[in-house]
Amino acid sequence: MRFCKWKRFAAATGALVILSGVSFAQSGLTDESRRKVKTRVSPVYPELARRMNVAGKVKIEVVISPDGRVKTTRVVGGHPLLVQACQDAVKEWKFAPAPEETTQIVEFEFRAAD
Repeated sequence: MRFCKWKRFAAATGALVILSGVSFAQSGLTDESRRKVKTRVSPVYPELARRMNVAGKVKIEVVISPDGRVKTTRVVGGHPLLVQACQDAVKEWKFAPAPEETTQIVEFEFRAAD
C-alpha cells in the first residue's frame, strides 16, 4: 500500500513538472522576446480576393536568421486566397540582428472595402 502512494505522488509530481514546462514554453513568445522589424513590406490584396470580398486574418510563423533575414515561413492560419500574398511580403522583411535564430508569428489583416 505504501508503494502505491509513492507511485501516485511521483506521477502527480511528474505531471506538474511537465505542465509547468508547457506554460514556460508558451510564455517565451512575449513582446519582449520578439525581434523588431527594420524593413516591412505590405502584402498586396489579391484581385480575386478583393472581387470576392474576402477579408480576415492570416498568421504566418517566420524563422529569422541571426542577421535578420527571413529564413523560412509556415502558414499557421488564414484564408487560402490571402496566404500567398502574405508569405511573399513577409519574405522581404528585415528584422533586427540577434545572436541566434528566432521564430515568431506575424499576423496580417485584410478588410473588405465598405
